[in-house]
Amino acid sequence: MNTGVVEAPLAAVPDLAGLEPVEKIKRRWPMLLGGGLTLLMILSLGRELFGSGLAGLTRNLPQNPLFYLVFLLYYIGPPTFDYVIFRRLWRIPLDGMAALYKKRISNEVLLGYSGEAYFYAWARQRTQMVAAPFGAVKDVMILSAIAGNAVTLAVMAVALPLCINLLTPTYQGYALGSLAIIIASSLPFLIFSKRVFSLPRRDLTWVFGVHCLRVVAGSILIGFAWHLAMPGVPIGIWLLMAAGRLLVWRLPLVPNKELAFSFIAGLVIGEGQALSELTAVIAALTLLLHVALIGGFSIHALAAKLRS
Repeated sequence: MNTGVVEAPLAAVPDLAGLEPVEKIKRRWPMLLGGGLTLLMILSLGRELFGSGLAGLTRNLPQNPLFYLVFLLYYIGPPTFDYVIFRRLWRIPLDGMAALYKKRISNEVLLGYSGEAYFYAWARQRTQMVAAPFGAVKDVMILSAIAGNAVTLAVMAVALPLCINLLTPTYQGYALGSLAIIIASSLPFLIFSKRVFSLPRRDLTWVFGVHCLRVVAGSILIGFAWHLAMPGVPIGIWLLMAAGRLLVWRLPLVPNKELAFSFIAGLVIGEGQALSELTAVIAALTLLLHVALIGGFSIHALAAKLRS
């Protein structure tokens, strides 16, 4: 009888010890996910860099130095607006900007919303900053999409009656069908908002407003960048084209959005080919900034690890 009493706790010891690696993995999964996504970003950027990603730089680069200043403001816009949002929600420190830039890069070079997964993993590693980050990341992501849809609908309400006759019957069908999809995709989040969203209504309204401002600011900046690169076209026309770009890029049923936008630009300003080449230049400059930032962040992280 005494032997059985002694053996029972001894038999339990290996089982408890065997659980320890699982607990370590549970605690380390945000770091593993973040590191894995960072590695995928580096590989994807390298593939684009050594592929045709820099082809736009073989064209004539804009000569006006103000173009590059406005382009830089356009580039840093989305992470900066995200920082404003999470600064209010979480009191995020300034070094969180690196995570927000990686979030933006991941969304562009990997799968859509992979950046949100990276940012969520980054926040999970800093539980002293926020205990349960999933709800806020989810709400901000959904509101970003709704804000983009709302601004697009506003642009469509103004532009579609004026230019619907310029479109071919096929593109008219694409535009009207896309309009229905945009409305239908946003309605469920509004109807079931109490079940979908986690943040207080006051925060939701504020975040939605910041996202709308981000979309409008991005369109204005890209319009000014085009004007500085091609000053022969009045700035008002370029701002109109920026609104058209926003419209085309968010319409889900329009195939080959680049071709569709060049077609519209050709009708409005007669510079469809020139604008396509300028778009290729902007894409190449964006890729260069992506590579420079990921390289800088990686070197900084490695240096910090070596110091520790």
